[in-house]
Amino acid sequence: MNAQTESRLTEGPAGAIELAIDRPDGAASAMAFIAHPHPLHGGTLTNKVVQTMARAAVLAGMVAVRFNFRGVGRSEGQYDEGRGEVDDLMAVVESEAPSGPLVMAGFSFGSYVTCRALQRLHPARGIRHVVFVGTAASRFVVPPIAEELRARALIVHGELDDTVPLSAVMDWARPQSLPVLVMPGGGHFFHGQLPQLRELVWRHWRP
Repeated sequence: MNAQTESRLTEGPAGAIELAIDRPDGAASAMAFIAHPHPLHGGTLTNKVVQTMARAAVLAGMVAVRFNFRGVGRSEGQYDEGRGEVDDLMAVVESEAPSGPLVMAGFSFGSYVTCRALQRLHPARGIRHVVFVGTAASRFVVPPIAEELRARALIVHGELDDTVPLSAVMDWARPQSLPVLVMPGGGHFFHGQLPQLRELVWRHWRP
């Protein structure tokens, strides 16, 4: 993301996992883990939406941890249809934040993986915030968010998303009475709207 981004490897269940870590000025209030979109469709930790959320996390005083799922970039292993990718995320959390408050976020496929990881993390770990952007509800069976976490969740979706229709996300959110923030005219990758997306996420995450 910038010259201060720390790039390194950590050990995961399928081998090395590539990390990119950005830190705020001063003491961090939490660790934010941000999962990228589908590995077989060009998703990586350098995705513009993922980087936008990382910037918002740093502006909110948090350490932002991005990582490549197995088989992407320098991460070892092969795509595992979301199963192994949940294990990858869990391994990154355990490596970088074995204790303390967590902020969990994902874009598209990354939202699906993060939602599954939340089932393992909550309530054992303190989850401060959840952010899902472009949730892949039409392509995967995304589990519901735990009821006690819903007030801490921000769900953002583009009105004109042609990868994941807004209707699919509404169908997922409706039984949970989970609000969805719709970006008017927005597509799946929020072209031309990333500054606004960063502002929305930062407002949700700021102290």
